[in-house]
Formats: sequence, C-alpha cells, structure tokens
Amino acid sequence: MTAETLYGADDLTHLEGLEAVRKRPGMYIGSTDSRGINHLFAEVVDNSTDEGVGGHASSVVVTLHADGSVQVDDDGRGIPTGVHAKSGLSGVELVLTRLHAGGKFGGSGYKTSGGLHGVGASAVNALSHRFDVTVKREGKVHRMSFAHGVPGVFDGDGPKAPFTKRSGLDVVGKMRRGERGGTSIRYWYDARYFENGAALDVEAVRAKLRNTAFLVPGVSYVLRVEDREDPGTYAEESFHFPNGLTDMVEFLAPDGERAVSGTLLVTGEGTYQENAADENGVMRSKVARRAEVEVAFRWGTGYERTVECFTNTIRNAHGGTHRKGFERAAVKALQEAITKTRGLLKPKEDPPTLDDVLEGMTAVVHVRVPEPQFTSQTKDELSTAGITKVMQGVLERHLREWTEDRRTKAEAKVVLQKIVDAGRVRLAQKQQKDAARRKTALEGAAMPPKLVDCRTTGVARSELFLVEGDSALGSARMARVSEYQALLPLRGKILNVQKASLADTLRNAEIAAIVQVLGAGTGRTFDLAAMRYGRVILMADADVDGSHIRTLLITLFAKYMRPVIDDGRLYAAMPPLHKITTRGRSAETIFTFTQREMETTVARLERSGKQVVTPVPRFKGLGEMDADELWDTTMNPATRSVRRITLGDAEAAEAALELLMGEKVEPRRNWLVDSAARVDQSAIDV
Repeated sequence: MTAETLYGADDLTHLEGLEAVRKRPGMYIGSTDSRGINHLFAEVVDNSTDEGVGGHASSVVVTLHADGSVQVDDDGRGIPTGVHAKSGLSGVELVLTRLHAGGKFGGSGYKTSGGLHGVGASAVNALSHRFDVTVKREGKVHRMSFAHGVPGVFDGDGPKAPFTKRSGLDVVGKMRRGERGGTSIRYWYDARYFENGAALDVEAVRAKLRNTAFLVPGVSYVLRVEDREDPGTYAEESFHFPNGLTDMVEFLAPDGERAVSGTLLVTGEGTYQENAADENGVMRSKVARRAEVEVAFRWGTGYERTVECFTNTIRNAHGGTHRKGFERAAVKALQEAITKTRGLLKPKEDPPTLDDVLEGMTAVVHVRVPEPQFTSQTKDELSTAGITKVMQGVLERHLREWTEDRRTKAEAKVVLQKIVDAGRVRLAQKQQKDAARRKTALEGAAMPPKLVDCRTTGVARSELFLVEGDSALGSARMARVSEYQALLPLRGKILNVQKASLADTLRNAEIAAIVQVLGAGTGRTFDLAAMRYGRVILMADADVDGSHIRTLLITLFAKYMRPVIDDGRLYAAMPPLHKITTRGRSAETIFTFTQREMETTVARLERSGKQVVTPVPRFKGLGEMDADELWDTTMNPATRSVRRITLGDAEAAEAALELLMGEKVEPRRNWLVDSAARVDQSAIDV
C-alpha cells in the first residue's frame, strides 16, 4: 500500500469555532506563559476601555478574586442583547463564541478601538473553565454563562459546579431607576492551556490600569484584590488622571531629576491612505483614513530616555510606525532649529543625532487609528505605514512653533543647548574609547586570517556579520560596504555550548575566532565597552540548517556574552526565500520570506494583470544570491530586515536553553511528546 492511499480525507482536520483557540492558544494570545494569562485580562479590560473612549462609560472596576477568577465591570452601553439576524444568536452569544465577531469591523459602533483582530473576549471564553457575563441594557438585566466557550447553565458557584449545555440569553431582573447600563464579565481561566507556574501578574494588571487611566482621562479605573487569607476583604486602589498624558510624563520621569523644560503637549490629526477590504472582502486601494495624534514630552537633566508608545490605549512595547514618526520629527525639527540658532554649533561641527535629542527625554506617544495594523495579536508593534507621516507632520509643526515663538524661544534654547552638549560629550567619549579599543584589539593580537575587517575606527556604526559558509562569504564580500561592515565566515555548526564545558568551548576554533574578533572576553569578565563592533548580525541560510546555526550562536551569546543581547546589539539577518519577477515594460522584482507570502504576492500580481515569471525560484542558500541581491535584501541598512535578539526574562531563557540543548534527555523527550500536537503538519516540508 502506497503513502498516497494511506493518506485520505479522514486524515484531514477541520477546527471549528473556538476549537482552534483551544488547540493553538499561543497563536491567538501570543504565548502560553504568564504573558498569555495577562493578555487574557487585557483583552477583556480593553473592551471596557473602548466604551470609555467613545464617551459611553465613566468607570471600570477590576476585581481579582481569591479563587483566581477575574471580574471586569463597566458602566457603558452593554453588549447588544438583541438577536442577530444572520446567525440567529443573541449579540452576547455571538461576540463571545465566534471569532472575528463584534462591533469593531465597521459600522458606527466604535470610531476607534484597541481590539481589531477579532479574537479578544471569545479567545478568553475559549480558554476559561467558566465565563459569566451580565449585561444591563434597555431596562433589563441579562445573564449568560459558558464552559470553555460552550453556552449553558452552571448549577452553583465556581467553575466546578454542574454544567448543562444550553444556548440563549436569560433575563434575570430589571434595572433600578436611574441605574446606568454596562457589562460585567467574570472568568476562571483554565491553567491546563498554560505552562506550569504561569499566573496572572498583579503588578502587570496594576500597570495596565494605571497606563489606561492616563490615556483615557475621562474614565476612572479601580483595582480590587481579595485577601486570600480573609475572603470578602478587598484592598482597593483607584486610578484617575484628569490631565492625561501630562500626568503620565510626570509619573514616568526619573525621581529626583530636575526638568530642563516644561511638559509639551502636542495634539493634532492628519489623513493617510492605505489598502483595505470593503464589506464584501474585496481589496480597495487608497482608502482614506484619519488619525488623531497626542504626544507629551519633556527633557530632564539626566541621561536616561523613556519613550512609551500606545495605539488606541494599547501599549506597543516595541513601538512601531508612530514612534518612527515621532523620532524623525524630533530630529529634523530640532536639527533645523539648532542650525538656525546662532552660536550653538561650531563651524564644521556635525548636527546632533537621535541619541542626543532623546537624552534625558521622557515622552508618551499615543495615536487613535480607525483600523490599526499590528505585527501580532499581542499588538506589541504598530505597523500601519501611513501613521509615520501623520505623526511627523503634526509634531514638526509644533516643534517649529515652539522653537520660534518669542514666548517659548528661551525655554527652547535651553533644550537645544542641552542637545548640542550631549552630542559633544558623545563624540568625545567615542573618539577616546575608539582610539584605545582599536589599537589594543588590532595591534595587541593577530586577528584570524579569515576575518574580512572593516576600515572604520568607530564602534557605533560598525557591524560584524557572522556568515554561514565560505560560499556566502564571496557574495557578502562583494556586497558589503567595507567602511563599516566586517565579515567572519563560520564553517559548519559551532559547538553546542549548553552541553560543553568552558574549556571545550574555548578550544572550538569557530568560537575562539568569534571571541577573539569581538575582543571583549567571555563570561564574568566580558566587557561590553571593549567590544570592537556596534552590532553583531547572524547571517545564516533561510533553511533548517541555518535555523540550527542561529540557535547555536544565540546560545553561545546567551551563555558567555550575555551583555551583547541585553544591550540590544545582537541581530539575526532575514534573507528572503523567493525572488518574484514580472515581465513587461514595468517589470519589477519582489523578494518574499515565506511560502504563503510568495503565493499571496504572485496571486496579487496576476490579478492586477502582470505576467509573473514561473516557476518562482527559491534560494537554497545565501551563496545563490549575487552581490546586488544580497546587499538589497540582507545587508543594506536602508532596505534590509533584521530581527533583534532579546532576552526579556533571562531566567526563563536559560531554562528554555537547558531544556532544548542541555545534557538531560528525559525532560526534552517529554516536552517533545507533549508538544507534538502543536505542530502544524501541513507546514512540514516532507
């Protein structure tokens, strides 16, 4: 019997409704550790916040019960309780049991919203033992319960009470005269969907409510935590900041730091265009959008910078296009002001950089966007491209007015002088360190002969590419900018340092070359200030072996050169997999990074009438690219995509490395068996 006859229709799996969330929770909530549990809470409270943003709610109360359940109450309009014509379900059951259902995909329900991926409350419902919702609306009190997303009735309190499946929304009473409407949700998340030890972080909840209260000054937030030792007793904390972002800047500014300027509050709006689907799902080009911008910032006498970014009240930990616009505007407007102000810059002195402008700054960047695009369901980074220009335009105008208006010109000049002084100190320190560092590294020891070094004596701009194989080295040598890009080829896979001793590690020729070239030592004696390059970029093939090599190199840096990762100076290059070319007068070349992206791009080009050269070639390795292709896609700082390697939680990262690459086989085997069901078998290239 052949493999084809063994594989039939009965082997296909179709996940319906919320089953997909339970099967792959990390896909919908970002992770299955404590961050995933925190994300469940964020999804629920963000729905209440959207009511407050729209002016429909003035209070949000969060209660953390002693039994582990979380309750969120608001005094907004309440989830619609009427019957949805198409599905035949009540509005409550529809939004809590169906993915991509709600009032945030068009219509007049919400002008802006934090949750537009459509898996928020329904994903929480799917991953909860019990999920209770009470809606006060149109004079009635409605109630409904769910068990792992299935509607029904619990006969008693708590998640272990007997449960009977039953669809439908019950009316359990009438609202009191003058009572406001609203929604109350209480859920008991199911720990089986999360890693051992994962739990809701009370401090993260507190920070979320505090930040949101800054961003929505018209709403009061209350956190109530029930005492586990004395049930029925609650510690209560309120968050309400009528001055909004101005209060937030004062809160974030370092304690004891003297302000160099007052807090500047910038508000404005602008339009941008983007491609979007209409109500029928057909893509339309150049759909007009309007975004609102709100920024508050000040400079202090210190050196630390704090820039917090938010979209529709959702914190974007990795910034995004709004932060890019903020930074561009700040650098451009203030550089212009410094150049125009007589006596600030000396002849032939370079203008300050972004680092100089941000030194000592505390800033909060907030945008309200109708349909924001994020890089992931956890919304850590805003990717809506048009926001950059909107933010840049609004902020540039304000900064020019601030530096030129006679009422604020004196204050602005103090800030401009601080920025210029910061640039001078930076350059002096860099020149002093570079002179000593390069002389010691280059003259004190012979570099490996295979190192293709760069010419610059500066560290900030220089880059060291750790290149997989000699074949890729040839193209990389021709593609690089020899002024600031150095290359170190690696033969095969380096030693797995998670299993090896320090002595064996340092005897490995490839690892010894890396340590020698970086010039900063290893382990406890590693000196980040002595490192010869500003960035280290791992450049491996976009295949399984390349992924293995990257993993081994990341392990090396995590164990013996951790400060490189902590300082954000270790990156992984992202070479493309496919090269798509079209024929005709307006021929174009597009590089894609995944099979799905390639297929989607080809389909889009063919729909637009362009003739795609087929078959689409797939790069088997970096050595197959010519110098121009490698430069454009992987090495050019202006066009390349690189992924910064981070360790958000060092202890958790070390545990993961020990599990996956350590000496103990049994825990790894158990993890592989337990995780086998999480593998998308259709994505395996066999």
